[in-house]
Amino acid sequence: MRSLKKFIVFLMAAALLSAGCANQPNQSGGNQAKSSSGKVRIGFSMDTLKEERWQRDRELVEAHAREVGADIITQVANGSDSLQLAQAENMLTQGVNVLIVAPHDGQAAKAIVESAHRQNVPVISYDRLILGTDVDLYLSHQVIKIGEMQAQYALDHLNQLPNAPKPANFVLVQGSPTDNNAKLLHDGQMNILNPAVQRGDIRIVVDQPAREWKAEEALNITENALTQTNNNIQAVVASNDGTAGGAIRAIEEQNLTGKVIVTGQDAELAACQRIAEGKQTMTVYKPIKPLAYSAVDAAMKLAHGERVETHDTVDNGKPIPAILIPPVSVDRSNMADTVIRDGYHKLEEVYANVPREQWPKPQAQSNTNANARNRREEENTELFALICNMTPTI
Repeated sequence: MRSLKKFIVFLMAAALLSAGCANQPNQSGGNQAKSSSGKVRIGFSMDTLKEERWQRDRELVEAHAREVGADIITQVANGSDSLQLAQAENMLTQGVNVLIVAPHDGQAAKAIVESAHRQNVPVISYDRLILGTDVDLYLSHQVIKIGEMQAQYALDHLNQLPNAPKPANFVLVQGSPTDNNAKLLHDGQMNILNPAVQRGDIRIVVDQPAREWKAEEALNITENALTQTNNNIQAVVASNDGTAGGAIRAIEEQNLTGKVIVTGQDAELAACQRIAEGKQTMTVYKPIKPLAYSAVDAAMKLAHGERVETHDTVDNGKPIPAILIPPVSVDRSNMADTVIRDGYHKLEEVYANVPREQWPKPQAQSNTNANARNRREEENTELFALICNMTPTI
């Protein structure tokens, strides 16, 4: 029930964020033409469905659009900048009133915004920021904080490794160099790790990007790091669950499973299973529903030329109004209390490869987990109260 309350807080906050009494995005008024059905028509331009989380984004955005009475067109570019631009142009030709864009390349997608604005169509930058342009709204999770959480977790858990040397050897597997979120994640990671390097607590032996967030890239990066250090690696700060999976394959080949800290992000089912099995150490759970619902609610407002309330901004050459959703760190200690309790994954799916006697007991949560859950609820309540009492700051 408490996790249900948490989501209610998120959804209420999302509703407030679209109510229209505080900061106003850079609205172009919206293309007032409706679809033949008389409904608002939303275009959703996606980079990929390769990762599990993007499939959830599509399902939730489309479902909520139908709930609020909008028509929605979704097109997926499969990692191609030219195709994503062509698809966006096609949706504009079909008369969409607003575009939601999850860009493949934050720089290349600038052309989408320029084309949409020439036709008086607002653009929401979804999850990833479209760089160097005057997007109307940016919706994402707190990306820099996610990077900080990954790095801090790795540092905090070094003492759980047997005979960990000082300095401990860290490998950083960044995300795709075309994705601005990969840069923000790395910035957050280095906010935490740089002081540890200066103290002599850790040494960063490899720090490389994984093109297109590919697991194979992470596998190669980690293999090379293990060879370079003669298997003397204590932590792999992998920027998402896909790259974590690639790193873990390299670690398993050297019989180091469970002896190297491996971080991740997205709480994919495969990653949660690896955590339950002791192969991956942590992931970052980013509730998708409040992000997807906020995007649709904001799109409806923008399509009607109405204000969208925000309480954050991001620097994109000028301040861009933003809605940023808090993430949650997840490991074996709170798996049942987060992604499973929230219904993001099922208990039997996460623990499918674990003996049943080792499954968490649904009615026997530890005090630690209960306290952690209470803290998250208090933080969400504080966020809700802050939104309610916000005054315009832009």
